[in-house]
Amino acid sequence: MTLDFLAPWYLWLKALHLISDFAWMAGIFYLPRLYVYHTQVAVGSEQSELFKKMERLLLRAIMNPAMIAAWSFGVLLVLTPGAVDWQAGWWHGKLFGLLGITVFHHHLGLARKDFAADQRRHTERYWRLVNEVPTLLLVLIVVMVIVRPF
Repeated sequence: MTLDFLAPWYLWLKALHLISDFAWMAGIFYLPRLYVYHTQVAVGSEQSELFKKMERLLLRAIMNPAMIAAWSFGVLLVLTPGAVDWQAGWWHGKLFGLLGITVFHHHLGLARKDFAADQRRHTERYWRLVNEVPTLLLVLIVVMVIVRPF
């Protein structure tokens, strides 16, 4: 299903989708790094309280709206005539990467609630390792969209 009225807006939709993606990914890269630093400070300390505030604002003011916008503009792009060749296989890889980033986003959100409650379910090492996950997913998405290997 496509919506013909979206065709003249294709380039604007693509630009807004990419802007949203960049904002979302900036947060996806930065929040786990904040968690690394947050695990290094004492529970209840002034620094811990500052990290809680930074994490909450990053997630609620930047990441959540950017994720919603990225998904919204992405769906509008999919509904634009000619934007996706449904016979090609690349979009399966992109969708897999996108779902992975979305799950990762929600994992970060749950972790923020833990930090806010002074619960540290994961170690500094864990956050350093999982901080690499979005990079791998981003590489997958970019290769699927630009190179379209299948």
